[in-house]
Amino acid sequence: MDLRYPIGPFQFDGEMTGSVASDWIDEIAALPGLLREAVADLDQDQLDTPYRPEGWTVRQVIHHVADSHMNAYTRFKLALTEERPTIKPYNETKWAELPDYQLPVETSLVLLESLHERWTRVLRALTPDDMEKTFIHPESGEVPLGRNIGIYAWHGKHHLAHITSLRDRMGW
Repeated sequence: MDLRYPIGPFQFDGEMTGSVASDWIDEIAALPGLLREAVADLDQDQLDTPYRPEGWTVRQVIHHVADSHMNAYTRFKLALTEERPTIKPYNETKWAELPDYQLPVETSLVLLESLHERWTRVLRALTPDDMEKTFIHPESGEVPLGRNIGIYAWHGKHHLAHITSLRDRMGW
């Protein structure tokens, strides 16, 4: 198994339907609880264990998911309220080195619970026309919102698997 991509890269070549989007939104809605369960009984040393050699620690993964999903939420709102906005990327690696990534994971778990409540409220209200709205990512090009829902459903499962596969390997 590739420790960087325990569930593989995001792939979707199917038709973007309401049912597909609904399933992805359900996965996004469930993520905060699944992350909370995944770290519930870990001690500080375990939280500060990298999920792979040269990788982020469990603590950094949790804080990264919060940062990433805050950015995603903002990108969705921009695309819904502006015509093809260009979003600003951020350097995930440098963000993970900032002092807030040393905070207890509870800080980001609470943030994710609130954020995902708001985000999924917006996502569940999207119309078929909204799903086709886009934003411009300077590195990735034009991104339709429907596909981006899938990308973030995958993103959450991807990082959850970093934690759960580490736990399995370590026997935690």
